[in-house]
Amino acid sequence: MFSAILIEKSGTPPEVSATTVSEDALPEGDVTVDIAYSTLNYKDALAITGKSPVVRSFPMVPGIDLAGVVAESSHPDWSAGDKVVLNGWGVGETHWGGLAQRARVRGDWLIAQPAAFTARQAMAIGTAGYTASLCVEALAGHGLLPADGEILVTGATGGVGSVAIALLAAAGYTVAAATGKPAEAGYLKDLGASTVIDRAELAERGKPLQKERWAGVVDAAGSHTLVNASAQVRYGGAVAACGLAQGMDLPGTVAPFILRGVTLYGIDSVMAPTPRRIRAWERLARDLDPAALDTIATEVPLSEAIAAASRFIDGTVRGRLVVDVNR
Repeated sequence: MFSAILIEKSGTPPEVSATTVSEDALPEGDVTVDIAYSTLNYKDALAITGKSPVVRSFPMVPGIDLAGVVAESSHPDWSAGDKVVLNGWGVGETHWGGLAQRARVRGDWLIAQPAAFTARQAMAIGTAGYTASLCVEALAGHGLLPADGEILVTGATGGVGSVAIALLAAAGYTVAAATGKPAEAGYLKDLGASTVIDRAELAERGKPLQKERWAGVVDAAGSHTLVNASAQVRYGGAVAACGLAQGMDLPGTVAPFILRGVTLYGIDSVMAPTPRRIRAWERLARDLDPAALDTIATEVPLSEAIAAASRFIDGTVRGRLVVDVNR
């Protein structure tokens, strides 16, 4: 038996409990992992609260992230004792996830835990931080240099935004952070933001083309925020879009893309191929100061994960929530 968060039935609210589960109930997979830490992401909060139909089958253990040690393996790449990390691949949605003490998964979904990080630190990064790294990789791959101008980060106090700011600042970029939480300006500047702007400047319908301000953008909001940010990107710049905190709609025009040569990169973290994942984690290991993770992350025990998910939906969570599944 092992402890887990279990979603047993859809509904509003769904039937969710912190309970114990028999190991015989674990789904199929060629690697069994003893989990040390997991996380709470926005998607996990949606699953636990039932605010969006994230879970595709029941019962389900949520948790799109996990870090731990291989207990058993029939996969050629992994042996008992290996330290591993998993992000995405549908765990917590179609396959039992990381908000538990044990998981059974496909070995192809795992990567080695970077030596630069402990399991807790890897989960302080989690899918949010790994997604932020994918975004920074896209902007750097586009050829944007620190001398090209400011990079705007929206949803700045969230997990993606927080890590994106830290990564960009470490790489020498000047960062502008957009947030609806002015009281968190000190937190954002501690991470490396040079300026902080009110997200309200971007949240309403704007002109198709606006004053050129940003060399690039990391956007976790979507909707009008993404449209306005794109309309303010300088000629030849780029936008890495990875979220929908404001909405899934894109109520804009093609003007920035065909008149200013702006490139829009869609960033998917769930099904990204392994080589891309490894590059993103290598950037995190190289550029992210582990000390910054103490600022970004707050730890909660598994027993408090359900209540914490509601705070996530309410918008009162700053940075990352790490879950110690063994308490």
